[in-house]
Amino acid sequence: MYRKGDVSYQALPLPDRVQKPDDVALADASAFRDDLKKRHSVRQFSDRPVPEAVLVACIEAAASAPSGANHQPWHFALIGNGAIKAQIRAAAEDEERAFYAGGGGDEWLAALEPIGTGAEKPHLTTAPWLIVVFAERWGVTEDGTRYKNYYVPESVGIATGFLIAAIHRAGLVCLEHTPNPMSFLNAALGRPAAEKPVMILPVGWPATDATVPAVAKRKKPLTRVLTVFR
Repeated sequence: MYRKGDVSYQALPLPDRVQKPDDVALADASAFRDDLKKRHSVRQFSDRPVPEAVLVACIEAAASAPSGANHQPWHFALIGNGAIKAQIRAAAEDEERAFYAGGGGDEWLAALEPIGTGAEKPHLTTAPWLIVVFAERWGVTEDGTRYKNYYVPESVGIATGFLIAAIHRAGLVCLEHTPNPMSFLNAALGRPAAEKPVMILPVGWPATDATVPAVAKRKKPLTRVLTVFR
C-alpha cells in the first residue's frame, strides 16, 4: 500500500508457503476447476437473508488480490439498505431503458438477445445485498497529496474475479451488472470523484425457480482458449 515517503525495499521471507506434491496439486486444481464450472450468473434471487459477515469475508478475500505497485486501487460498497437499493435500481433502469431503446447499438443488442436481458432489473432490490465495485483512478495520502495508481483496470479485474469466486465458494450466487454510465453511483453512495464504479453485484441465494440462459452453458473448447509452448 502506498505511503508518502515510504519508498525503500525490504525483503520478507515468504510467509505462507503452500506447496503440494504434483498429484495433490493436480487433484486440487481439478477440483477447483470443477467447482467453478458450477458457478452461474443468476437473475432470479430469493429474498432470504444472508448474514453480513459472509459478504464481508468474501470482500476480504477480494481485497487480498495482487495489484499494480500494491496500491490496491479498489473500494467495495456493501449495501443491504432497502431504500438505497431502490434508488440504485431506479437510476440503473433509467440508463438501461435508454440503452435498450437503441443507445446500445444494433450489434450489441443482438449479442444480448440470447441472454434474455431487458431494461427491468428486479434483482437489484430482491437480492439481499448489492456490492458495488469501484476503481480508484488515483489515490490521496493522509496530507491530501495526490498520487498515481498503476494498472487500475487489471488490478480491479483481478480483485473482482477473487470476489466472484469467493461468493461462489460461500454457496451464493451473483450477477455481474454494468449499467452504462454508472456515475450515479458516486452520488448515491458518497464516493469521491477519484473512484469510478465498474460493476454492481447483486448477491444472495437463487430463487427456487431460478433459470440461466441456455447459451450461458456454451463455453469455448480448451483448444480455442489455450496454447501451450513446451
